[in-house]
Amino acid sequence: MASTLLRKVWGSVLSRAVPRDPDASASSSSPRRRGAPAAAAAAEYGSLGALDAVPIDVLAQILRLLGPADAARSVAVCRTWRLLASDNALWAFFLSLGPDPWDLVVFAETHLAAGPAQPRSVYFGTVRVPPQLSFKRIYGQRALVPGSIIVDGGSGYCKYGWSKYAAPSGRCATFLEFGNIESPMYARLRHFFSTIYNRMHVKPSARPIVVALPLCHSDDTEAARASRKQYKETLYSVLFEMNVPAVCAVDQALLALYAARRTSGIVVNIGFNVTSVVPIFQGRVMREIGIETVGQGALKLTGFLKELLQRRNISFESLYTVRTIKEKICYVAADYEAELCKNTQASCEVDGEGWFTLSEERFKMAEILFQPQIGGVRAMALHKAVSLCMDHCYNTEVLRDHSWFKTVVLAGGSSCLPGLPERLEKELHKLLPPYISEGIRVLPPPFGTDTAWFGAKMIGTVSTFSDAWCINKKQFRQKSRHSGSSLVNAWR
Repeated sequence: MASTLLRKVWGSVLSRAVPRDPDASASSSSPRRRGAPAAAAAAEYGSLGALDAVPIDVLAQILRLLGPADAARSVAVCRTWRLLASDNALWAFFLSLGPDPWDLVVFAETHLAAGPAQPRSVYFGTVRVPPQLSFKRIYGQRALVPGSIIVDGGSGYCKYGWSKYAAPSGRCATFLEFGNIESPMYARLRHFFSTIYNRMHVKPSARPIVVALPLCHSDDTEAARASRKQYKETLYSVLFEMNVPAVCAVDQALLALYAARRTSGIVVNIGFNVTSVVPIFQGRVMREIGIETVGQGALKLTGFLKELLQRRNISFESLYTVRTIKEKICYVAADYEAELCKNTQASCEVDGEGWFTLSEERFKMAEILFQPQIGGVRAMALHKAVSLCMDHCYNTEVLRDHSWFKTVVLAGGSSCLPGLPERLEKELHKLLPPYISEGIRVLPPPFGTDTAWFGAKMIGTVSTFSDAWCINKKQFRQKSRHSGSSLVNAWR
């Protein structure tokens, strides 16, 4: 009943619409005290008739209830309504009702709207300070952004879906191991993306695509740069040959950092085969500082748990069963020696196989991240790799302020193990000197196993997505013609 009455009132308001004054400024000053009647503004900005006696905040609430479409139409009524409909808080309210979390919207529009960071800005310490955000303009631009396809190949499992959806629409084993960029690269990439498009039942020409790029080679040698360049150019070539209208390719580690609402920090990505420690400053992977690679990942963790189960003569059908047990009841011990003295027995059920009961195997499995030798693994301990990366960041002195690398963001499926952030932070404080360790924070994956996918989603829905983040076939061909100024060098 109230809604019907409100619509009738709004109809009478629109029926008195006056031509818009092109010289009027939406930012003009007006009496907008809470509870003040609209009559105070009517003399200068136009009468609202019977609504002149209604307080301004009540009129603003009417616009909230009517929604963005009618709020936009109200600018034609008179200057008073135009001022109300241009209020930043009103459009911030409309944006907060959307599918994306409000804090992610603000972060994306503040830090990602300008597009990928330019490498030169790193050395001059340039920080882009955005102007006051106009949420009305942002709302309109975001509404026009085409829905894009997001593909996060991962290194073991692929997540794909639509940028307008709240979560990935499909998951599967990776058809193409992204970390392996050996020949025939073109054929393998084309098969991979063709399979994704077939599974999503969409034509490649229908939507832009956001692709999470793998780490590939971690060092910054000339051969590694050439290999990354070849991989990225092949990726663009494959997608444009499939008639994809626009492509956005971003590093997986960078996407995980964005999902945590950061542009600088260290990303620890526990992948399928290896774990990488990636320093990122102002949206750029700092390969010249050094990316540390630990030779163990999710596969080693699952394999070690399998070995522990076999020692206790616990039978299981496959590695999938072991992985399920790992995800359900395994964790990282805050103090390994103290945990050995506790009763840590717990059980979980695996569909089709019944119940499994574990004790110290629950935390022994993950301990090889910090003590690789107990699992017979010859690799650097995780906390030592992170501390080494931090030490390099400190000595590089990119900025006088050394706080940029003290936020560590975890990514990858196995990084979701309970207790890992706390244990890693504790080990770093023990290992590093106080002038480096002070202020260190280790953050869990903000969106679990889908963290990189959500980072790509933030880019795919930002108001400037098409212009700032995407490249089309024409731009790709033009930049590829210029030797020495390759597309890849500008976008890596």
